[in-house]
Amino acid sequence: MLDHFLELTATQPLLQVLIVILATFVLEDAATVVTAIQVHLHTISIPVALGALYAGIVLGDVGLYALGALAAKWPPAQRWVNVPSAQTQQAWLSRNLFVVVFVSRFIPGTRLPLYTACGFFRAGLAVFTAATFCATLLWTTALFMLSLRVGGALLAHLGAWRWVGVAGFVAAIILVGRLVARTQKHKI
Repeated sequence: MLDHFLELTATQPLLQVLIVILATFVLEDAATVVTAIQVHLHTISIPVALGALYAGIVLGDVGLYALGALAAKWPPAQRWVNVPSAQTQQAWLSRNLFVVVFVSRFIPGTRLPLYTACGFFRAGLAVFTAATFCATLLWTTALFMLSLRVGGALLAHLGAWRWVGVAGFVAAIILVGRLVARTQKHKI
């Protein structure tokens, strides 16, 4: 579906940016793979694709932070958080914010709870945003380049079955992420 919209908007880069940004709110990795393949098909340029991916992912991360900050103002949410000292948690998180947020980009299943906690405990938004941006530059660029290469091979060699191959590639990335998250959860 994303590929269809990008093909329809090949002459409208601003609309392409909006479509890619919205797609990252649904599934970041799938949006990255499909956007890279669309670059290979020449329906979107690399700078537009990467810029939209970076913007969408960072906006989504800041959105999670904002949800945590809003929850902190809601009395029932304050009762749900059972920590020894919110000030202690906030101090620790603020001291370690960049590293914790940066590393969480690479560990599946950690972003939602961590990013909302950052907002809840009012960790520094500027440092949070810088960390998500830096980690996004590394992770998304690496996944994009891998997808560009694998997607190009799938498109070149699978003919009419190419989209089945692309769907399998997206599913494999999602499943590997889920498997890693489950493995990490069991270790904890």
